[in-house]
Amino acid sequence: MCYRLRGGHARARINIRSTVSPVGAVARYSGVPGVPGADEYDRARRALPVRRSVVRQRDEALRLPRVRSTGLTAVEGSRGLPCSSPSGPRGHSVRGLHGSVRHPLMRAAHAKLSNDAPAPALGTYSAGFEPIAKRFALHLRNGAEVGAGLCVFHRGKCVLDLWGGLADLEARRPWVDDTRIVVFSVTKGLAAMALNMLADRGQLDWDKPVATYWPAFAAAGKERVTVRTLCNHRAGLLALDAPITIDDCLRSDRADVVRGAIEEQLPAWEPGSRQGYHALTFGLYASELFRSIAGESIGTFLQRELFEPLGSDARLGTPDSEDSRVARLYTPAAHERVFGLARDALRGGSTETRVVRALLPKRSLIRRAFGNPRGGGIAEYNEVPVRRAELAWASATASARGLARAYLPFASAGRFEGREYLRASTLEPVYARQSWSECDSVLQKPIGWSQGFVKEGAHVFSPNPEAFGHPGIGGALGWCDPTREIALGYVMNRMSWRVRSPRAIALCRALYDCEPLRAS
Repeated sequence: MCYRLRGGHARARINIRSTVSPVGAVARYSGVPGVPGADEYDRARRALPVRRSVVRQRDEALRLPRVRSTGLTAVEGSRGLPCSSPSGPRGHSVRGLHGSVRHPLMRAAHAKLSNDAPAPALGTYSAGFEPIAKRFALHLRNGAEVGAGLCVFHRGKCVLDLWGGLADLEARRPWVDDTRIVVFSVTKGLAAMALNMLADRGQLDWDKPVATYWPAFAAAGKERVTVRTLCNHRAGLLALDAPITIDDCLRSDRADVVRGAIEEQLPAWEPGSRQGYHALTFGLYASELFRSIAGESIGTFLQRELFEPLGSDARLGTPDSEDSRVARLYTPAAHERVFGLARDALRGGSTETRVVRALLPKRSLIRRAFGNPRGGGIAEYNEVPVRRAELAWASATASARGLARAYLPFASAGRFEGREYLRASTLEPVYARQSWSECDSVLQKPIGWSQGFVKEGAHVFSPNPEAFGHPGIGGALGWCDPTREIALGYVMNRMSWRVRSPRAIALCRALYDCEPLRAS
């Protein structure tokens, strides 16, 4: 569809396709002035749009009253149902709404806290964390979310565990405490965990050439590219020239084709001289590097060495036993993207309008970064084959609680409940920005990386520069702040079209408004 915009300071023509690109909107754009530095944090402070049709459909599915007051709190149990009730609204099981957690550590994390969630959210939270609990409930109430989960640990203790809405609109399946979702690029943070654990064990040196561990990587002039340069998105390997497909990445009999494509790739710039988000290729290179060193996959290693000991339900390569817990993804409507871009253009530009403008040239870096492997549209991630695979850039699934638990040792100097997962000295270099760009060549915004983890600007997810983790397209977030010993997991199925989700930013800002963090 096509829209012409006229304003006092802007004139534009925007064409939006009906599908969503990996950066939030596929668009052809011309003629709109852009002002660098549009702040995601400021946008998050604006009122989120009320999607009344979404609210009505969700509330009808759950037979919920339309709640307007922010001061109400949920009754213990499932929205008025007693905790022992065997079935939820419209006959849906409510097992898992209170206490049905499989792993004993997950069960301990789910112990009832002192305050019930504000309606229409479910779950509990500790005293002092009202601001973030109310913000999460507001997003459910005003239709900003279809279904979502949020979990926060502070100093090793769960202080907030909330969820609500619908996991599947068509099936009218409620979002419960252990509902999981495909978390997209949050997966890259999990891959970074595995690589940092190898480094901690002396099996990987960040400053040695990748070819030390994977000799074939040296082809096409890459012999001096270090592990740190690659994992901090400075290697210039953000795109592939040899055409491959998502199906190639899913099939073991095509592994040699995929490996050959990444080994023979020529860097787009002198390695180390620039930074550009390796949106898809990061996972391809990280997987092959890890397997060359450890002799096993990232997903297998993480499950044994990190997720299982921590009681995290995060999985890279999700088994069929978890299929019933997976929520359905919902992409933003075309008109929402169109008018959002139009509004940004009239206000002088934004990260998203800069991304759209950079998409225009046929051989642009952004097009190349997201265009190969082909066939990986958002719809593919609702399908079983992608969830089964270990696509280390996007296919992991987790609940909010599972993500938060995965970050626990990273928030606490490498230790949790008496076990050392990594030495503190291994994590300390991550606290500083190892790579930073005021305008990343792909994301068109200020961002950095340290040993595979994202380092955001002040007040995007944390006011503290030591914080790190990885967000995903649409809004999912796995994050930690070692200065406050915070581990956070946020998952949702209504995807935002923004490069950084205003909902995720608003939740993080509300977290730092909580009294225990202001006092610490």
